[in-house]
Amino acid sequence: MDYLKSLAHELFSTNFETPPSSIQFIDAALSCTSPIFAPSYTDPNQISIIRRHLISLLQNCPSLKPSIDAFAHDNGSTVNLLNANGELQVSSSTPPIPLTIWLHESYPFVAPIVLVSTNTTYPIYNNHPFVDSNSGAISSFYLVNWKYPGCNLSELVHNLVKILSHNHPFFYSPSSDNNFFHPSLASRREAVDRLSCTLHYDTMELLTKTHEEVEELSSIREQMVRRGILAEFTVDEHENERTELKERVKILTDEADKLSSWLRVNDQSSFSEHQIEDAFEATDENSKLLLDCLAADRATEDLIYSLDKVVEQGVVPLGTYLKQVRLLARDQFFGRAKLVKMGISLQWLD
Repeated sequence: MDYLKSLAHELFSTNFETPPSSIQFIDAALSCTSPIFAPSYTDPNQISIIRRHLISLLQNCPSLKPSIDAFAHDNGSTVNLLNANGELQVSSSTPPIPLTIWLHESYPFVAPIVLVSTNTTYPIYNNHPFVDSNSGAISSFYLVNWKYPGCNLSELVHNLVKILSHNHPFFYSPSSDNNFFHPSLASRREAVDRLSCTLHYDTMELLTKTHEEVEELSSIREQMVRRGILAEFTVDEHENERTELKERVKILTDEADKLSSWLRVNDQSSFSEHQIEDAFEATDENSKLLLDCLAADRATEDLIYSLDKVVEQGVVPLGTYLKQVRLLARDQFFGRAKLVKMGISLQWLD
């Protein structure tokens, strides 16, 4: 035991330039009592199971090497855990997969943590069914449904080879032979992994289509909201116009009632031809002045028109015509100037 402790201390105090055999390393690591390097496994039965499983894994997969290091959990706690790391060759035509299998402090009752190294020349596929493209964490049916004693490290690696050979985590162009798969050649667990992979891709495709449909529906909704606002604005305009028209109708109705009342009182049959004009009187001085000015302006227009006709007929000489028109135009100008001074628009004359 003292020899193993000394060996473990030597291993942890050097850079593993000349590492001993894997079994010696495992024994030294599990027997280390240093507060800095001691692993977080305390139960003797647990240590025995870890030793047996880890040695079996390294014998079946020589490309993996044992190691011990600090592991940080998502909650921030740090523990010393054994791990097996190296490159896993899943197919002769694909690049090897560098991964690390960490043995959880509650192993074998808790599944190991398997990570694919992201520091490689090959990027990891986005939305890979088993490997997270950001952290490199592997999540398969075997790991999710891990249960001791039915599960162990050797079968885990065998399962990883199967699922990653059909769904390699790195970008590459697989041949048709690598994709060949027949259900009769697979175990139940491998068939479930294959089905999980198919469901994953179908789910991603469905999510993509759903996202596109949601964006399209959101765009339609925005258009409908804009149309709704425009419709409300139009309805408000029409309602205001309707209110104005109702007020206008009321005013016109009142005026019509006044006119009807006046007509009933002043029946046309009770007036002679010369009395009709006398029925209309100005109510104030401004109105009377306005009527006089308008009458004078109209009379001047009629007189000028009559002079035009008699000149054409040769009844009145041209000189007399020009003199009279000049006088009439002068009077008309002063009359219209008086209207402007009173603040009355000349549109009344049109």
